[in-house]
Amino acid sequence: MSVIDIGGSVREGEELDVRAVGNWLIEQGAELSGPVEVTQYSGGASNWTYRLKYENADLILRRPPKGTKAKSAHDMAREYNVQKNLAPFYPVLPEMVALCQDESVIGCDFYVMKRVEGIIPRANLPRNLNFSEAQVCELCINVIDKLIELHQVPYQGTALEQLGKGDGYCRRQVEGWDARYEKAKTLNAPSFKLVRKWLKDNIPADSKTCIIHNDWRFDNIILNPENPTEVIGVLDWEMATLGDPLMDLGSALAYWVEERDSPIFKATRRQPTNLKGMFTRKEVVDYYLQKTGLQTDNWTFYEVFGIFRLAVIAQQIYYRYYHRQTKNPAFKDFWIVIHALHIRALKLIGKQKLEANDVAQKYIVKMKEMLGK
Repeated sequence: MSVIDIGGSVREGEELDVRAVGNWLIEQGAELSGPVEVTQYSGGASNWTYRLKYENADLILRRPPKGTKAKSAHDMAREYNVQKNLAPFYPVLPEMVALCQDESVIGCDFYVMKRVEGIIPRANLPRNLNFSEAQVCELCINVIDKLIELHQVPYQGTALEQLGKGDGYCRRQVEGWDARYEKAKTLNAPSFKLVRKWLKDNIPADSKTCIIHNDWRFDNIILNPENPTEVIGVLDWEMATLGDPLMDLGSALAYWVEERDSPIFKATRRQPTNLKGMFTRKEVVDYYLQKTGLQTDNWTFYEVFGIFRLAVIAQQIYYRYYHRQTKNPAFKDFWIVIHALHIRALKLIGKQKLEANDVAQKYIVKMKEMLGK
């Protein structure tokens, strides 16, 4: 079995008009020969990602999903330009081919880039890798170091300076994600009332401003097939902006599932952070702060924010499934994960531990009843 990720069958209802795309690419100056083989990558919970394999070209197409979308989300032009402008300073980005903003082609904006061939570490590493504990640790450090490297990019005086609004990022993020949750709530969603109030009451000043990825996960990383602990590509720049690097780290750790975490998080894990050799979340924070020299006496805020933000993202995706705007079966049980994230945030806040644990226990009982267990 190959360790290279080439995608799988295109999901029902997410088919791509390959002929229209091919004709458009030729109009942009691309030279394409032979039939095209189309596959779709499984990680497309937000934007949809396809591989277009021609005899003489290996391309990736990114497009937004169908259905209700957040106003500022799924901006293909922005994602395309972020990568194009960042590439000279951060050489692990795919080469951009062309951006289409003519909806008459396939009904939406999209862009095409060259495929970077490599290993995408998803929930489980490919068995063929047979990583030792030391190699797992090396991979973990390399992924964190690549995030730190991004946070050091000198964006001032470049086109990247227009990415964000500058100071006040933490406050804008709390207020923005709070509003998004209100719009995406469904009848089976938790209120997050205590969590949302706690976040608003504990907003810190920005630690610094830099370029942040805003969706840093192992399954957005490409590894070198010849040296599988080496990062050769970073994907999914939809939410990249100028902001606080500690917010970026807190959001990244929301996906970081450890061996001691609850069965729900283990079952929905998207990256291999449970392996022996991986840092714990605390070790990641300690390593990052030591290497960057940044300091904080309010780390709980960043971690709770990351969890709430992930819950909002999951709720926005589940909202589309709930209202039958997508048929992707992977989204069916997102509401359960959102409740679990709520419990995790309550426990972290620790404002009143007994109260949080009591709320958590009530939710566990309620979820079991709803699941018929």
